[in-house]
Amino acid sequence: MHSAQELVTYIESLAALPSVYYRVREQLESPDATISEVAHLIETDPALTTGVLKLVNSAFYGLSRKIESVERAILVLGLRQTHELVLAITISNVFDGIRPQYMDMRRYWIGCMMTALTTRELAHLTCNPAASRLFIIGLLADIGHLVMYQTVPELTIEAQTAADTGGEPLFEAEHRIVGCDSAEVGAALMDNWRLPTSFAEIIGAQIMPRLAGKHVIEAELLHIALALSKADRYNEPSDRALKRIDPRIWNNVRLSPESFPHIREAVEMNLSSCTTMFFPSTA
Repeated sequence: MHSAQELVTYIESLAALPSVYYRVREQLESPDATISEVAHLIETDPALTTGVLKLVNSAFYGLSRKIESVERAILVLGLRQTHELVLAITISNVFDGIRPQYMDMRRYWIGCMMTALTTRELAHLTCNPAASRLFIIGLLADIGHLVMYQTVPELTIEAQTAADTGGEPLFEAEHRIVGCDSAEVGAALMDNWRLPTSFAEIIGAQIMPRLAGKHVIEAELLHIALALSKADRYNEPSDRALKRIDPRIWNNVRLSPESFPHIREAVEMNLSSCTTMFFPSTA
């Protein structure tokens, strides 16, 4: 049996965030940070620079004017949203470097983007100010499975098969067969990457949002988004996916279950373009 931390330790060297990300974050979090200093740090990494300018000028942000410099992008986005953008680009590059033998990576990336876009859409609908951060959390929500398929693929496949054929909840099958579930592994990786504590708390509570403490609402939004992503993956009708969501969660986030199909439709319209933008190898 394996613990979440054990699996993350196995993959640590492969899935490390590059040092440039931490340098940029340190500067962004400094009370003395200046836009020009942050821009200079980003510009030391050509791939990061290209990614920032590509994304900030895309439909994802919907800006009316073309942004031609990193410094201008930071001025328009603000320091906090710049951090989320840099993290999104960094993560997409790290994801692209991990290709477990038994995973359909194109399908995996589509699912990650579905969850990310849905979490972002739910945040906008509920006027949650952390929409950009929740997009990143949605993108990372299933990263535990990426680690598990990389480190203990046979056990992970066995757990998935047990869930698919026997009706056992996947997280229970993973605990029984692997020793931990993907949410726990994802949370452990967030700690390993030294991301803000909210990342680990929300991702770790995606199955049982009430365990997220002060981040329970954000965890509930992620829980809804994951139900939609699963419905998309298995081509399920929305009414079947709704059965997996506790009605109390809808009350807590102040949304109606009737909005689920409309949210799904809105997200699916942008899914292909956003997946290609963040993960070009899926094209």
